[in-house]
Amino acid sequence: MKLHKWNDIKRSAKDPARAERVARRVEAELVEVSLAELRRELGVTQVEMAKAAEMTQSELSKLERRDDHLVSTLRRAVRALGGELEVTAVVGDKRVKLSV
Repeated sequence: MKLHKWNDIKRSAKDPARAERVARRVEAELVEVSLAELRRELGVTQVEMAKAAEMTQSELSKLERRDDHLVSTLRRAVRALGGELEVTAVVGDKRVKLSV
C-alpha cells in the first residue's frame, strides 16, 4: 500500500486556503469530523482516496457511511489521506492515547 506524506496531500489540495483550514482543524485537539468530511475538505475524491487505500470506490463509499469501523480499516483510510490514526480514551478528566 502506497502511503502519502501529509505535505504532499496539502500541496495537492485544489484550494490552498482550504488546505490551510483543514490543517488547522486537524491540529486542533477537539476537532470532530467524519472521514467523508475530512476527505472532501482535503479536496480528495473518493476515487483518488480509494486508489491510495487499495480499495474500490464503492468500498470506500460504504466505509464512509458506516458508524462502526475496524481500527485497521480506519487506519488504512487515514493513511490514504496522508495521516496517522491515533485513538484516545477519555476517562473522567484524563485523556489517554491508546496503543492499537
